[in-house]
This record gives sequence, C-alpha cells and structure tokens, in this order.
Amino acid sequence: MTSGPPDRPPATPVPGPLTDVRVVELAGIGPAPFAAMLLADLGADVIRVDRPGGPGLGIDPAYDVTNRNKRSVLVDLKSDDGPGTVLDLAERADILIEGYRPGVAERLGVGPETALARNPRLVYGRMTGWGQHGPLAATAGHDLGYIAVTGALALTGPADLPPAAPANLLGDYAGGSLYLVTGVLAALHHARAHGQGQVVDAAIVDGAAHLTAMIHGMRAAGAWPGRRGTNLLDGGAPFYGVYETADGGHMAVGALEQRFYDEFASLLGLSAEDAGKRADPARWPELRAAIAARFTTDTRDGWTRVFDGTDACVAPVLSLAQAPGHPHLTARGTFTEHAGIVQPAPAPRFSATPTALRRPPARPGQHTAEVAGDWDLPAPAGAPTRPETVPRP
Repeated sequence: MTSGPPDRPPATPVPGPLTDVRVVELAGIGPAPFAAMLLADLGADVIRVDRPGGPGLGIDPAYDVTNRNKRSVLVDLKSDDGPGTVLDLAERADILIEGYRPGVAERLGVGPETALARNPRLVYGRMTGWGQHGPLAATAGHDLGYIAVTGALALTGPADLPPAAPANLLGDYAGGSLYLVTGVLAALHHARAHGQGQVVDAAIVDGAAHLTAMIHGMRAAGAWPGRRGTNLLDGGAPFYGVYETADGGHMAVGALEQRFYDEFASLLGLSAEDAGKRADPARWPELRAAIAARFTTDTRDGWTRVFDGTDACVAPVLSLAQAPGHPHLTARGTFTEHAGIVQPAPAPRFSATPTALRRPPARPGQHTAEVAGDWDLPAPAGAPTRPETVPRP
C-alpha cells in the first residue's frame, strides 16, 4: 500500500489546520513528545507507538499533558512482528517522529531507509540532542549540556552567580521541539508539492545555536561585550531586569525604549536626577540601586496595580500556579482546564481553522483497536473489540 493523497480527509473531522495530516510518533521523552503534541494540537491525527514498559515521566500517564490530543497503540518493537506493524503505520502516514540515539531506529528495523522504501512521500523526523553525526552524536546528553556548548546557557543568570538552568524550555523545547515541527512541516510541504519525502535531522545543539543569531550579530557590531550581566538584554541594563518587592515577590522591568522608560520612571517615583542616570552607563549601578530601593516600598500586587494598563513595560513575575489566574491570560483563554488538568491551551490561534483540546493524555495502548480500524490495519491479536477511549468529537 502507499500513503494516501495530500487531500485525504481524516477518519473523523477534528479542529485545526492539520486535519489531513497523519503522524506516527515512536514513544520517548522530552522534545519529541512535545513536538508531536504540538502537531496534534494543530489537528493532526497523531498515533503514539508505545512499547511495553516504555519511557515515561514517572507520573501517572493520565497527567502527561504532552500526550494530549493523541492516540496510543502498543507495539513491542523487539517482537517478530513489531517492526512490521510500525512500518505498516509509516506506510499510511505523512510524518514519522523518533527521538532515539543515532542508529537505534535502524537496529530496530524502523529506520528512515526502510520506512521511506515503504512510503517514498514520508517525512521522517529525527530528534536528538547532538544530531545524527559528529564526535558526540552517539553519547548520552541532556538539555543543560546541549545549551551549554552552544553559548545559550552562558547568557542566563546574574553576573555574580553561575549560569542559571532555565528548566528544559530553552534546549529541549525551543531549540528542539519547535525546530523539529518547523522542519517536518516544511518537508511535508515539499513532499506534497513534489512527491518526495526526506529525513529531517533536528538537533537541539543546532536549534539552540540558531536561537542566538541576533546576539551573534550584536557581538559582531560591538554591541554585546560578552560578559554576562553587562549587556542590554541579560540584566546588564538597570531598566531591563527583575527586582524584588516588599513581600519577597518580583517585578520584571523591560523599559528599553526611552518613551517607555520615561513612563516607568514616573510611575515608579524616581527622581529626575536618578532617572537621568540612564544616559550614562557608568552610573547604571546607581540607577539600579535607586530602582531596587523604590520597589522595596510596596508589594508585588501593589506595584502590579501601579503599572497595570500602562506602557511602562513592567509585569509581575508569577509562578506556574499563579499564571492561569492573570487577568489578561484569563481573557485570552491562554490556559484551560481539560480532563481535570489546568494546562496551556493550544497555540497559536487560527481564524479559519481553530484548534481545540479533543482528547486527554493517551494511556499506553488505549486506542490500539480504534487505530487499526481507522488506518486500515489488521486488528492486533488480543485487542479489545471496543476501544477504551473518550467519545470522539
């Protein structure tokens, strides 16, 4: 069999601009599942291939939000028929995503050469930290090490402390997942225009390095001296940084442009003399001290009320628990509750093909029989005749 034509409708119409896209995700952790979640949020029919006792976050799968909007089948890739089952899925898919170390998919019998032989239009997305080649390609690693060697980690944290670990947002998700999604969608566009699939090599080191493009330009122009905490956007400028409030909270100040800075200085209550120190970098330490002193005179909520609705470019620093309650985010529906879990809503927004949360996080193997029917696959031995799943929209 060959994969369906580009205008193939999904088994059941769903929201989002990618409703005619079928994706196979070989289960893993980190950036590949997040990339597959983003494709699923955009409407793609994402089938996650879980394996018995496979990878997980160490939490109840019902709470693994990165598996929302997906369906799961259970396949033992080390069994005799395991690779064939995955290739049957790949034959009917538009995109396949895997996050193994280089060579692992090939050893399991589901590498890109084999998959593309079955489906020449397939986009085969590979998500790794180091990439598919290079001296470190075969070695283990994690987000922090990947962003360390690209220079991105050196940009974080105050000047007098070690660089700060930005969770796994900068490497795994920004430098990894988002570049994988960009790559596979670009390759899918090419495949549908020319009938030719290809392999997308998405490496976190490449993506994280790419994110620093503007900073490299500033360095070349002499506008970024390089030492952390002395530059315009890394806390070096007293009008672009974070300050503690009287109650131990924090306010983020981003008053870069002069007109925004003037409004900030006025609302904060800086004296004209202190506000004028912006023009002399040699006096920035004095300006920073003056700003810090003013912020300690009120609480975070108090300063939030002062700056709310102004162009001073000041915002409260909220926790993950507090963020869903922010009035602006509430008005936009930036966060939502689905299946009892408060979580970010799909992004970005589309005027003609709005997205939606359709399914809670998929439990391993939950949709094996359902997918077999929808994708015209042989019913797996022992699969339930009635899939255990939520009603489909």
